[in-house]
Amino acid sequence: MPVKLRVFSLNCWGIRYLSKHRTQRYAMIGDHLSKERHDVVLLQEVWSEKDFLFLKKKLGSTHPFSHYFKSGFFGSGLAVFSRHTIHDAYLYRYSLNGYPYMAHHGDWFGGKAVGKILLNVSGLSVHVFVTHLHAEYCREQDSYLPHRVVQAWELMNFIRHTSAGADVVILGGDLNMQPGDLGMKLLHGYTGLQDCFTETAAFDGCEQGFTHIMDNLFTNKQELIPLGGGIRIDYVFFKGSKRVDVRCESLTTTKGVVPGHPFPYSDHEALCAELLLCPSEEGKGESVPEKDNTAGKLSDLVNTVTEARTEVKVGVHCAERMRHTAARLAIMGLVLLLLELAIAAVPYLAMGADQPFPKTTFYLLGALCFAVLLSTTLLYIFYTMEVKALQGTEDQMRLAVGSLHERLREFPKAACKGRSQRECDGLDPNTPDPDE
Repeated sequence: MPVKLRVFSLNCWGIRYLSKHRTQRYAMIGDHLSKERHDVVLLQEVWSEKDFLFLKKKLGSTHPFSHYFKSGFFGSGLAVFSRHTIHDAYLYRYSLNGYPYMAHHGDWFGGKAVGKILLNVSGLSVHVFVTHLHAEYCREQDSYLPHRVVQAWELMNFIRHTSAGADVVILGGDLNMQPGDLGMKLLHGYTGLQDCFTETAAFDGCEQGFTHIMDNLFTNKQELIPLGGGIRIDYVFFKGSKRVDVRCESLTTTKGVVPGHPFPYSDHEALCAELLLCPSEEGKGESVPEKDNTAGKLSDLVNTVTEARTEVKVGVHCAERMRHTAARLAIMGLVLLLLELAIAAVPYLAMGADQPFPKTTFYLLGALCFAVLLSTTLLYIFYTMEVKALQGTEDQMRLAVGSLHERLREFPKAACKGRSQRECDGLDPNTPDPDE
């Protein structure tokens, strides 16, 4: 018999002491979840474990199974509540997640990651993923774009390699990417995940499925005006298998202020997707392939990976430049510190000459030189780790492009008639080759 599965996703904006009306909003969220009784609840930005424990206690009767993913200094912010038994849970932390000196953004201190739980729903193996990617603070000059591309690449690979035997795959969370962004193309092209907004039979929510809107009291409206008044960065994705056909029956979102309350649940809008799981005869289901076997789809995927690889290489060059700057500053700090020590040794080498020595000034300058040396050394180590992570991702993308080229060559040569060699290889003639 078909099985209905209701999935709820929300970025809770739960920063202790900073998020407005946090305590009241968590109470509202708990009341809503208790009333609606969703099968799976995927929450992001639950930065405090105390808030998770509050929700766990409040939802104990309706969602007896839960898991809080711990990572980083403040935590991953990811939490899952379920009406079905959680048989397994695993967390993968992204290798890149911003910069420690950008403390006002705070992404580096939160261990951004992807969490996975394994459910058994009416005998079906359901793999559920929840994630939160690095925020986009400036779309025109996005210095975090290489990091977010790497996170999307790692998310895509994590889903591919851990859900091979799944009957149903579900991904929800705040991806901080708009539908046409590079990371979204990677995620769709490789995993075959389908967007509930584009696949649903019935939608009730904000215009164009926006999850960051101007009608929300907590939203910075000046940031959304250039973007058309709203953006869609929160998603619920799904994928079936040969054993199970999956359809999205409906998708709803909140629309700002919650009726009966003076403010919304969060600065993001919540999503609720109702999925219909239809078990079929063994091997008869219409599964969505991870990679479409048509030349056109493979060609588009090659272009997407090539574009991502180019963006990562730009990130490598920027990180290497910052690493060289940190090295030069560290050398300067070391030279100044040695000079300070040499000056301090002068009175002892003056053969008893009674010469005044400014100890206070010496100590202050010495402390400054040591601070410069220490901070720049730590930055050099950080940038070295960033360079290696970016280079490792670029190497993986290079292998992926080579593999896609091999698959394209399997198609008849007639498919390439009248096209240039770069087009036959699946490359856009206007896209520069990152190896050149």
